[in-house]
Amino acid sequence: MAATLEASNVCKEFPDKERGRSHLVLSGVNLKVKAGEFVSLIGPSGCGKTTLLRIVHGLETPTSGNVVCDGRQVSGPDHNRAFVFQHFNLFPWRTVRANVAYGLEVRGDSRVRCEDRVQSMINLVGLKGYEKFYPHEISGGMQQRVGIARALALNPAVLLMDEPFGALDAITREKLQRDIAEILGAQPKTTLFVTHNMDEAIYFSDRILVFGIKPGRIVEDLAVCLARPRQADLVRASREFIEIRGHLWSLLSREMQRGSEP
Repeated sequence: MAATLEASNVCKEFPDKERGRSHLVLSGVNLKVKAGEFVSLIGPSGCGKTTLLRIVHGLETPTSGNVVCDGRQVSGPDHNRAFVFQHFNLFPWRTVRANVAYGLEVRGDSRVRCEDRVQSMINLVGLKGYEKFYPHEISGGMQQRVGIARALALNPAVLLMDEPFGALDAITREKLQRDIAEILGAQPKTTLFVTHNMDEAIYFSDRILVFGIKPGRIVEDLAVCLARPRQADLVRASREFIEIRGHLWSLLSREMQRGSEP
């Protein structure tokens, strides 16, 4: 199957004004993600995971290399790629319904089509009855559901998720993990998912890309051969899960040690 998403030799430098030189954040990143595949990016802080996600979305431009989505080179943001942020990024003056509708309005969808699609996504993420609430009137977990509904409303080919559960408490995080697994099971999307949580990466992923640091690069492409659908408690108690987790911990410990060296 042809890759829906492909990054070729992507490098990214940012200017370092204090030292009077450039700081190499990403070096020679190559990846291919097939249609419907869920791929997690995991690695030490500062290894460029979020930068790569922003390049794939079109919010950042690579210093060299390129990204191709569905056969077209990425040159800027596109409705074919939707972004779910860690800190919700909802418009506080818009209701739940209006926040979910935002991308459709920008795209120019008809009012009838927009209303039908918005209600369908609100129902999908379990927020029926909260359509007229404002962000400050609902919990953090519910706000993240709004962000996910807003992304899914566009029916993107690629879903980009940047630590979407990172700002949530442990109980809400686990509940939302299970709910999102069910949602993506019902409506599969080609997904790139940034996380620092090893258990989360294993639970969701078909593959895990482990990033090293200084500079950011992929040090291992790890397949997760666990049957789907996955029941969280059973998966996390399985021998395969424990072995993958141990291997990830070894890789990440090595890279964190490298990152702490002068």
